[in-house]
Formats: sequence, structure tokens, C-alpha cells
Amino acid sequence: LYVLLCVLLCESLAFNYSMIDLPYEHLQYYFSRFPELYKNCKADPECSYNEDFDLNRCWGYEYNCAAKNRYSTPHCPGDYKGWVKTKQDQINTFYAQADFGYVKQQLQEMKVICEPLFADDSSLECSDHLRFCRGRNIFMNFTSLLQRIDPVRYKMDILGDNDIGGYCKFYSERVKEHLDHISPLQSWGPEIQHFKQLTRRPIIENDCDIVIEKPTFVMKIDATVNMYHHFCDFLNLYASLHLNASAPDAFTTDVHILVWETFTYHSAFQETWKAFTQHPIWDLKAFRGETVCFKNIVFPLLPRMIFGLYYNTPIIHGCENSGLFHAFSQHVLHRLDIPLHKRKDRRIRITLLSRDTKYRKILNEDELLEALKGEKYSVRRVIYNKEISFRKQLEITRNTDMLIGIHGAGLTHLMFLPDWAAVFELYNCEDPNCYKDLARLRGLKYTTWEVQSKLFQQDQGQHPDGGAHAKFTNYSFDKDEFLRLVALTAKHIKEHPKFKAFLEDMEDKTKVRTKTTQEMVKESNNEEQVCKVPENAHNRYQYKLDNKKMKDEL
Repeated sequence: LYVLLCVLLCESLAFNYSMIDLPYEHLQYYFSRFPELYKNCKADPECSYNEDFDLNRCWGYEYNCAAKNRYSTPHCPGDYKGWVKTKQDQINTFYAQADFGYVKQQLQEMKVICEPLFADDSSLECSDHLRFCRGRNIFMNFTSLLQRIDPVRYKMDILGDNDIGGYCKFYSERVKEHLDHISPLQSWGPEIQHFKQLTRRPIIENDCDIVIEKPTFVMKIDATVNMYHHFCDFLNLYASLHLNASAPDAFTTDVHILVWETFTYHSAFQETWKAFTQHPIWDLKAFRGETVCFKNIVFPLLPRMIFGLYYNTPIIHGCENSGLFHAFSQHVLHRLDIPLHKRKDRRIRITLLSRDTKYRKILNEDELLEALKGEKYSVRRVIYNKEISFRKQLEITRNTDMLIGIHGAGLTHLMFLPDWAAVFELYNCEDPNCYKDLARLRGLKYTTWEVQSKLFQQDQGQHPDGGAHAKFTNYSFDKDEFLRLVALTAKHIKEHPKFKAFLEDMEDKTKVRTKTTQEMVKESNNEEQVCKVPENAHNRYQYKLDNKKMKDEL
């Protein structure tokens, strides 16, 4: 009996290490967050993460994280233009606005909204303005959705009085103090304001038609047709994973996503969800007419919060390189298994985003492309539309050194460029900060058109609501000025330390492959005509080859 109990206990304590599934560069930060798990991993032959990691490293939001050990430090070479008094203040401000310091600020703001007394009780805690909340054993009533005929999206009356609650001590005044950001995509105030203290435990007393066992992230999402807006959702969901990272399963995909609307979710970017969940995406139709209890629920950061990330957010001047954005980029590329290809030469790889829309077309696109091909660049023209899967789009982007395009949501791809890459927004169409700031956040070189007289507008442009508008027309560009700006941008890429290191690593591996090939030819000359593949080649088997055929192939 004692042995049986020990076996059962050990099995219950077993941890599925495969759920970690993080980029290699992130593992030291993860295990630093959960050192006891790392200790167990080192002692467990089934754990594949048992190498030595520096546990002094930290993401940046941990209470004991020293600045020197953080995931990254902002780069602030520019003037702060009166925002603050010192250079260090500038760095600190950027870190708090746009980096893991933003996550730390939300953590410091967290306060208990509904306090449990026992393990089976409910609980709810939120950050200021109800921007982020998480709860346990929370009750929701969706029966009123049966009376709604029109599809629901961006509505603030999905829940009414007493439609959400829990069995816990409810501090209603704390909710009332933070009902100042009431808007569909700015806070969870429209929902949490209806919270009620229940008189009994809803799950134990079987008050729920449905009980959701797995953690559930409730998402109020922005425009799914636009990459710039939809990736505000994904970036804030990633930040919320860190906010909720109180246990080793913080980054598991064994969670549910509930989109807070009754429209069936469709998007050209829906493959991105695979970075966060292994389950189908729910919408409110799944629970129409039901009472539902969530054992573990998260209300993540939202896409259009006041001073949130990253839509319309004022960022202090002179700084760039957010570790949060860098980590998000790596996380998505890793989870979607997007490859970084080997190179055959040292040419700068340029991808030009062509548009199949009515407006903001490059009228002399063929002329510009032809000019680029004569400048010893590797050039590719793409139209990122439904004909190319989003994973394939990311693959093209990840293997791009310079992304060129006129103002448009496709430039959001810059978030998934390599660290040494640059983005050239041909013309910002009188919206100068949108992609400039996004490039700053990602830590990339940004270039845009400089000489207005060398840019030619087809007409004044006509906004659908009336009046001239630069985004509603097409443009052509002076070829020589275009080549000058491309050359300046390419110079930056060539001089980037990470680009140099990437090329050197590529060439070192090429030398190893060349040496291996020579050894194979030498081995093939023996009397048995056996090619012994070196141990550092792709396998360790022997291949009997025709001597002449092998030499010809090599």
C-alpha cells in the first residue's frame, strides 16, 4: 500500500516538460522564474532541458530582477526632447512604457477584488482601471443572449446585473474606483461592474450548466481583417501570459480562447492562435442560453487601452528596442515553426510588398524593381493576400533583410524580421509615427521618403467621408532617390553586428560542409568504394557508392 501511494503521488507530481515549448533563448528566463522546476528537470532523465542555464537572468518584471540581468535594455541614442530630465530617466520611461517594465507596472497595480477564505471559494483580482483581471471559480450567466437577434461585437451590455459573480468577499468600492475607462476595447469595466458576491459556491452547488476545467482567456479583439490591429490582440495576449505567470504551466497551449462576440471567428491571421492554444477558438454562441463556471479565467490586456500597447501609444523620443516585442516575435516564430533559411551568398535580401488594393499602389513598381536587380541585391516582390498562407508569409518575412512597402498594415510584418533587418516605408501617407514607432519598438532601422518633390501623387485622394486624403490615392517615386535610400538602408544592415555574425556563422558551416565533402571523395577512392560519412554529417551510416557517380555529383 505504501509503495502504491508513493507511485500515485509521484505520478501526480510529474510535470509535462513538453508544455514549456519556448525558444531556446527564453529558457534561462523561464527556469529562473521557476527554479524548483529546473532543479527537478536536472535530476529527471526524461527532461530535455537539463543543460546549464544562468538562473540569474530574469525577464524584467520580477520583484528581485536587477537591471543588468534583464532580458534586454532599451537603446536610447536620441534626444528625449523635454520628456524627462536625464538619460537614465529616458531609459526608465521607455522601459515602463513599452517593455517588460509595462508588465511589472500591471503586476504592481494588482489588487484583490473578491477575496477567498477557503480553497473552493471564488477569487478575482485586477490591475488599475480593470485593464487585466484573473479569477477562479467564476460564474457567468449567458441566458440573455437567447433574446439577442443581431450579432454581438464591441458591445458593453453582454452581461447585466448579477450575470457575473463568485463566492468570495467582494470589495465593490474597489471596482467603482476603477470604472474610468469604460469602452469596449479599453478595459474590462463594462463586464466587471456587474460582479456580484454569491451566497454559495457555484461549482460545488451545481449552479452551472457547464463547468470549464481548463484555463480560459477571454478576448475582446480588434479588427481581424487588419494585421496591424489584430496583432495588438496577440501582443497583449503574450504580455498577459507573463502577467499570469504564477505557475510553471504559464506558457502552455492547453488553454481555451473565448472571443467576446457572437460572430464566428475568421481571419487571414488565425494561424497565429496556434502559438497560444491547441484548441478551437470559441465565441459566445458556444454558451448562448447557458450558465457557465470557469475554474480558471483570465481577462487579458486589451488592444486599445489608454497608454496601452501598441495602438496610438505615445512613446518617449530617442529610444528603441523593446525586449517585450522582441520576445513576442521569437515566441510566435518558434511556436509556428517558421524556419530561418541558410544563405548561398552575402547579398542583402529585399522583399517589396506589392498591393492588390485600390489605393496606395506603387505606380512605377516595375521600374523600381528592375533598378534594384541591377544593384546586386536579392529581390523579391510579394502580395501578402489570401493566396499565400500566413505561415508562408512569416517565412518570407523572417528571411528578409529589408522590407519595403508603402504605408499599410502589411508593414506590421516588420515585427517578425531578423534583428539586423530594416524597414523602408516608401511613403507614410501623412501618418508619420505608426510604423516608425512599431519599428522602434521592435528595435529595427526605419527609413522613409525624404524629398517630397521626388514623390508623385496620382491625385489629391478622396476620403470616403469627404475631403482630400493622402491614403486614398496612388504614388510613383523617383528611381534615383529610391536607390539612394535603399543603399543607405543596406549599408546599415551590412554593418549590423548580428548580420555579420549570421554571415560568419553561415560561412563557417559552409567550410565544415566543404571539408566533409572532400573527406567523402577521399574515402570513395578506397578499394571497397565505401563512403564513410563523418560523425558531424547528417548521419553515421555507410553508403556504398559508385565512385565516378559520386564524384560527378559532388
